[in-house]
Amino acid sequence: MIRKFRSLREFKIDRRRCLRISAVMLLFVTAFFAGRFAAGRTQKAVPAAAEGSWGLSFGQEGQPPTANASREELAKYDAWYSEETAEKVIYLTFDCGYENGNTPAILEALKKHGVPAAFFVVGNFVEDNPELIRRMLEEGHIVGNHTLHHPDMSKISEFPAFEEEICGLEELFLETTGQELPKYYRPPQGKYSENNLAMAQKLGYQTFFWSLAYVDWYEDQQPSKEEAFEKLLGRIHPGAIVLLHNTSSTNGAILDELLTRWEEMGYRFGALSDLEQHAG
Repeated sequence: MIRKFRSLREFKIDRRRCLRISAVMLLFVTAFFAGRFAAGRTQKAVPAAAEGSWGLSFGQEGQPPTANASREELAKYDAWYSEETAEKVIYLTFDCGYENGNTPAILEALKKHGVPAAFFVVGNFVEDNPELIRRMLEEGHIVGNHTLHHPDMSKISEFPAFEEEICGLEELFLETTGQELPKYYRPPQGKYSENNLAMAQKLGYQTFFWSLAYVDWYEDQQPSKEEAFEKLLGRIHPGAIVLLHNTSSTNGAILDELLTRWEEMGYRFGALSDLEQHAG
């Protein structure tokens, strides 16, 4: 149907409206096909970039994932996400945002198997659980820096603010334990910038991301044992830095069996300090 216009002005208004609709449709179509294209690439390499949120792309079972920053990029800032090795070694780490009763079971399993771990703690965990902190240290574990308040560190660009989060936890740890906090840092939620890595390095820290984790942090939506084993056994690989959360009741319940299963697969457990020695 051909539309008739009463004036040149009405024609121009209608023409502009049509152009806007066409532009919106073009954006929609472009976004749709870009999404389809990206979905088809999920098993391929992630572009390397030491910036943003930590991310992994898993391919072949038993092989390290591709991360969104390469080992070489991270090494410039004394940062790690896994060890490049053919040896079946696992570096087990836990992020501790708060305590809900699962950490003692985790510590018991680690003690039973003689496994060293690193616990990255925040300020409120140190304040509320000094006995657990002391037990971690007494049983030979590393306690690392997960910042004082657990902010999005990628939004912190000025050194004094970054230093306040890192050194604030150091001071609290010293006050609580009488010991210096080891210089191991993990960015909250894996959010970081290249500038953050440089600032952590300036403060004498090594930064630790991870090459294996699973969705275990929702307290009211815990994965089943079968779901946990599917991810943690299927995606384990030589040199893995594994991230688990101490708040997970699933982790507390399965850790003894999980460590046994990994041992049966031929793995041993190293400490993050071993990585530091290998780098040297």
